[in-house]
Amino acid sequence: MATDYDAPRKTDDELSEDSIEELKSRRADKSASSVDVDEAEQAEGFELPGADLSGEELSVRVLPRQADEFTCSKCFLVHHRSQLAKEVNGQMVCRECAA
Repeated sequence: MATDYDAPRKTDDELSEDSIEELKSRRADKSASSVDVDEAEQAEGFELPGADLSGEELSVRVLPRQADEFTCSKCFLVHHRSQLAKEVNGQMVCRECAA
């Protein structure tokens, strides 16, 4: 917003004397200049939590565990061998679970 630095400035007393009607009219002027947005169009792109996705299909290719991977016995996620922290009684544990 542009400021006219040559215009006379109001003192604190003058600012407190602004009428309610004048303040309301300023607020109405600001809201009138806003852009109209169609709420229905805007809401079409949003997915709500708990929405029914039973009709949706996922196409993901699942690969079997590779020779250089292991399944953590704590979190049951498949990790690369570089993430192996320890092995206790044949149970492999990843770095995240061991920390």
